[in-house]
Amino acid sequence: MDCPTKLYYTRKPEYENQQVGDTFLEALAQGGFQVEELARLHFPQGIAILGEDYNYEALAARTHKLLQQEEVVIFEAAFLHDGYFIRTDILVKKGKQIQLIEVKAKSVSSRGHNGFSVTGGWSAYLYDVAFQQYVIAQAHPDFQITPYLYLADKDAVATVDGLHQHFQLVSDTDLRTGVQVTPGLQITDLGASILAKIPVAEELQQIFTTNPSFEGMTFAETLAFFKKHYAEDIKLHTPIGKHCKGCEFYTEKPTATHRSGFHECWQEQLQLRVGEINKPKVYDVWNFRASKKLMEAGTFFMHQLTDADLKVKPEAGKISSTERKALQVEKTLAQDPEPYFEREGLRDAFAQFSWPLNCIDFETTAVAIPFVKGMHPYEQLVFQFSHHIIDEDGSVTHHTEYINTRIGAFPNFEFVRALKTALETNTGSIFRYHNHENTILNVIYNQLKTSDEPDREALMQFIQEISHSTRTAVDNWTGARDMIDLYKLVTDYYYDLQLGGSNSIKAVLPAVLNSSAYLRVKYSQPLERINVSSLNFAPQHRFIQEDEAGTVVSPYKNLPPLFDHWDAEQLDAAVTNIEGISDGGAALTAYGKLQFEAVTPEERREIENGLLRYCELDTLAMVMILEYFREVIKPLNR
Repeated sequence: MDCPTKLYYTRKPEYENQQVGDTFLEALAQGGFQVEELARLHFPQGIAILGEDYNYEALAARTHKLLQQEEVVIFEAAFLHDGYFIRTDILVKKGKQIQLIEVKAKSVSSRGHNGFSVTGGWSAYLYDVAFQQYVIAQAHPDFQITPYLYLADKDAVATVDGLHQHFQLVSDTDLRTGVQVTPGLQITDLGASILAKIPVAEELQQIFTTNPSFEGMTFAETLAFFKKHYAEDIKLHTPIGKHCKGCEFYTEKPTATHRSGFHECWQEQLQLRVGEINKPKVYDVWNFRASKKLMEAGTFFMHQLTDADLKVKPEAGKISSTERKALQVEKTLAQDPEPYFEREGLRDAFAQFSWPLNCIDFETTAVAIPFVKGMHPYEQLVFQFSHHIIDEDGSVTHHTEYINTRIGAFPNFEFVRALKTALETNTGSIFRYHNHENTILNVIYNQLKTSDEPDREALMQFIQEISHSTRTAVDNWTGARDMIDLYKLVTDYYYDLQLGGSNSIKAVLPAVLNSSAYLRVKYSQPLERINVSSLNFAPQHRFIQEDEAGTVVSPYKNLPPLFDHWDAEQLDAAVTNIEGISDGGAALTAYGKLQFEAVTPEERREIENGLLRYCELDTLAMVMILEYFREVIKPLNR
């Protein structure tokens, strides 16, 4: 469903899958295997078929033997029929009645659920179950199969503490899930269920009858088509397009032994050389919603874009969204390294700020199985912040930080008390980067509203003072000291070739450091010499380091990894599909690990110290961006 051409590349050593990573850390971040183990507890009589991962005949034979019983529950039931092989998460057999249960760590609102769209965001999951049902029905036509998705229920609430901690991930286990369940744990120990069992028979029937994702073929024909091409090693030529972005079979410099499936697709379909294929693509343009249709129509590269494609609409005093796209294309094609500023607009924005300037950043997590009693699946938990202050004279103070990684703690209210104390030391403007901090404060506001905290009114009033309400808030407000979004300052007034199509703080920081002579000189020196304080870096620390070409290396890359061989960027990439998470993968993964008692005190201290450095760098990056902007709007820079 993603790209049928990948059937040809998969499991061939010469085509290395770039997305294969550390399964333990990915599981730690995403929680899918923990949900599967929780689901299994609802079926205490279940029998798991383990081992022999690729001995399909043996696995299917073991399943067939168990199915001779009148009633049986099987985990990882295996079915092999006519070249198709599937394993089910949970299979419940009573006579000829079969419940086919697919467990996912995604969430659903059980109260408001009225079916899934087979062409929307759930289509891949539904087709997965449809394939399983098809194979079982072919192997056992006498079975009456009822399919379900077993999902985290956003309407449910954990009624016991420590629910998440009962499902500890371990990296050295033979278990497929890698989850160590507390010995002797019973479903009765876990309180009310936080899972919802949703029937999907109607959705699967629609797939079987209309097959909307593969028009022109029946569902059975689609499976036979893919099976033939995979078994006979025949490449399917999926039309190239926006889906090629992020291809896991991309190798930057292909060789005979390290081939690039991405380049081969583009070469075969467009008859281009590797150098031509490497030119900037249409899908690299920031926030370019027209890219999919343009690529379908044959416009693949930035140099092919026309003014009509970009539809530029200027806005006075700022860089409009369409102008930003055009700027990126123009500078990319010309390889123009000169940063672009709307100086007057930026100067007007700075004139509205109140000194001193406060920069804050939060670290949060949202997991399917809650850490503490009273929380919903995927309800946000906030465990850390960093707070820098820039005085008008240019001095920079890492004023405050907070972290709470205690096992089983609910830190949200203690967190906001610490934030209140920190930000009430002055009346200056407060900066965040993008929407996350405002969203989290709305979450805490709603939590306080139904709490019995003695100071809840004062804390809610503080949240209203420094934020604005979102559509999920129970009240409406816009604070007199509403946080200023530094991301908006970046997108409205500044563009640099080095940003490419990203405006994340991890992209903006190295761009400004490489463009600003002022910052390069300042942060090449030890902190103790430049009037910058730190709570986690030594006074002798220098944030500017250059590579052999004289390019500033991102300070994020110079931080010690929280886990061996995994830096923040890799961990962020590993969690891009988690509900409610778009960044901060390193922090939420580290927090998840710290909730397990098996972590040694030494490792706990090391991870916590790493978290403190990461979060401090986030707010120091905001400081550096503001310093850069302040420098470029000085009158002498006009």
